[in-house]
Amino acid sequence: MKLILASASVRRAEILHDAGLSFAVLSSAVDETPMAGEAPAELVQRLADDKAELAAARAVGPAIIIAADTEVVLDGHVLGKPRTSEDARQMLVKLSGRMHSVITGVTVVRLPDIERRRFVETTQVYFAPIPHEEITRYLATGEPFDKAGSYAIQGRAGRYVPRIEGCYFNIVGLPLARLCQALNELGWSEELE
Repeated sequence: MKLILASASVRRAEILHDAGLSFAVLSSAVDETPMAGEAPAELVQRLADDKAELAAARAVGPAIIIAADTEVVLDGHVLGKPRTSEDARQMLVKLSGRMHSVITGVTVVRLPDIERRRFVETTQVYFAPIPHEEITRYLATGEPFDKAGSYAIQGRAGRYVPRIEGCYFNIVGLPLARLCQALNELGWSEELE
């Protein structure tokens, strides 16, 4: 049974590829605006569900859809992705010297019977204090843009992270071990690809 990644995220595709999984990509962009009063875990799960539904409606034949949404949460608030350089600077200043959470909602749907698995994975990330001039240098690399919380742990930002608690791949955008467990629960195996 084929796997379909319902995401245009290069980082999610790299995680699956590096883990040796074969898959197709079916991008499913949805409105990511939080609803009033929506908790961060509810937001990421709703967005993963929406992406999975959109991809499932467009998929052809038996398949397993993988959809996810990742957010960085500080003091109970979703930081989102920066829209400007100043947004990115402010996010990095807020994260400097602090522990925060990275949460990913995942929805996995088997077609055609629409059997699904859903979960939210949380990883705690500690950022060392980052001097302002170092934040300026980091912004100049372009890496913080189009990333939740304005950083990529797998890139230069890894320099600022002395400790995490939980799944590293969750920080990158897809909790691999939990995903593989869900795939197995839905009857997927590499021999059936």
